[in-house]
Amino acid sequence: MTSLWHDTANLPRFPALSRDTSCDVLVIGGGMAGLLTLHELCRRGVDCLLVEAERIGSGTTGGTTAVLSAQHDTLYADLIRSFGRDQAKAVLYANLSAVEQYRALCARIPCDFSEAPSCLYTLSSPARLEREVSAVQSLGFPARFTQQTELPLPVRGAVFFPGMAQFHPLRFLAGLVPGLPICENTRALRIEPGAVHTNRGVIRARRVIVCTHFPILNRRGLYFMKQYQMRSFVLALKNAPALHGTYAGTERGGLYFRSYGDLLLVGGGDHRTGKSGGGFDCVEAFVRRTWPQARVAYRWAAQDCMSLDGVPYIGPYSPHTPGLFVATGFNEWGMTTSMVASRLLADAVTGQPNPYARAFAPQRSLVHPQLLGNLFETTLGLLWPTSRRCTHLGCALHWNPQEHTWDCSCHGSRYAPDGKLLDNPALHDRR
Repeated sequence: MTSLWHDTANLPRFPALSRDTSCDVLVIGGGMAGLLTLHELCRRGVDCLLVEAERIGSGTTGGTTAVLSAQHDTLYADLIRSFGRDQAKAVLYANLSAVEQYRALCARIPCDFSEAPSCLYTLSSPARLEREVSAVQSLGFPARFTQQTELPLPVRGAVFFPGMAQFHPLRFLAGLVPGLPICENTRALRIEPGAVHTNRGVIRARRVIVCTHFPILNRRGLYFMKQYQMRSFVLALKNAPALHGTYAGTERGGLYFRSYGDLLLVGGGDHRTGKSGGGFDCVEAFVRRTWPQARVAYRWAAQDCMSLDGVPYIGPYSPHTPGLFVATGFNEWGMTTSMVASRLLADAVTGQPNPYARAFAPQRSLVHPQLLGNLFETTLGLLWPTSRRCTHLGCALHWNPQEHTWDCSCHGSRYAPDGKLLDNPALHDRR
C-alpha cells in the first residue's frame, strides 16, 4: 500500500555507512523527528550524523495525515487534573510554538502548507469537549466550542483551534534534508556507552538520540511497559467534498478528515496493533454510506506509539544511560510533536535550558491504568501457545488478514508473510 505522500514526492537518496566513523551526536531514525533534530543540530554547528535503517521518511512519517495542530485529543483538561496548570500550559505552548516553527520553515520549502483550523468533535455527549474548551481557554488560548461543523455527521459538540495548518510531509522533508549528514540503509543494532553498532560498521559518539519511533533499547527506560502501538487506516478519495478544516472524532474508533488538493482523506478504524478492530472495513463502510460516488485513489495504514498519559516521552533515555536521549510516544500527533522534540533534544545535548523540558521528561510516573493493560498484553503474548514469535521479546504473532502481515500485540512489531521485518521495535527478520 503506497501512501499519497510517497506517490507524490521525490526524496533524495543518501549512501549507506561505508566504514567505522565518529561524531559528537548520533541521531538514530530518519523520520520527521530524527530529521528535524538533525537539521536543528546542524543549524547550531554540532558535529552530528543520522542513520536510518531503510529510506528516510519510509516509516510512520510517510503514513501520517500531516496535520499540524496543538489540539491533541482532549488532553489539556486531563493534564490540568493530573499534573496541574503549569504542566498543561507547557505542553500546549510547546505545541503552539511547533506550529509556528513549521510555518516559518514552510515559507521557504514548497510543501503545500496551508492554514486550516483543527477540530475535535463528538457524536455523543458534549460534556467532555465543553470541559476541554474551558481548560484550554483558561490556559490563554482562544479555543471555541460549537455544535456546527461542515461534516456530514450528527455532531453534538466540537472544539475548534484557530491558526493550525496542514502540509505535505515528504515534500517538506525533500526540501529540508539536502546537505544534511545522513546514512540510509544503515540499521542500528546495539547501543553501548560511546558507541553504536550498525549492520555497516561502528559509530562512536559522545551522545546518541534514539528517534526510532518505538525505542530499540529494552534494558533501560521501561518503554516496553510504558507504550503500545495503534494501527490507523486512511483512504484518499476522489469525487468527495472538500473540507476547510481538519477534524478528529473523540469516540473510540472515531473518524478523522482533511483535504489535500482534490482529494479528501478519511481515516479511522484504529485498533491496537496485533488485535482485531475496525480497520479499512470501518472507513470503507462510512464512505459507501456517505459518498457513494467517491472513488478511492489511495489507501494506506500507519501506526503510532501511545504513551501512558497522552504526553510524549522526550529527553534523557533513563537515569542510568548518560549521553543517551529519546523521542517517542507521539500519540497519533507525530508531526507537531516531532518539531517539539527537535528543539527539546537539541537543547538537551547542547546543555541549553528549555522551559518545556520537564513536561515531556520520560521519567514521569508510571501510575496509570493503561500500564496494567500493557502488562496484561505482554504476559498474554508471552504465554500464548504458538511457534510464530516476535524477535523483539518473544511475544506471539497474530495474522492480520486485512494487511496480510504477522503482528505483535505486545509492542507492535510487524512482519511480512516471508518474515521480513516491517515495523520496530524488533530489529531482526523472522527466520
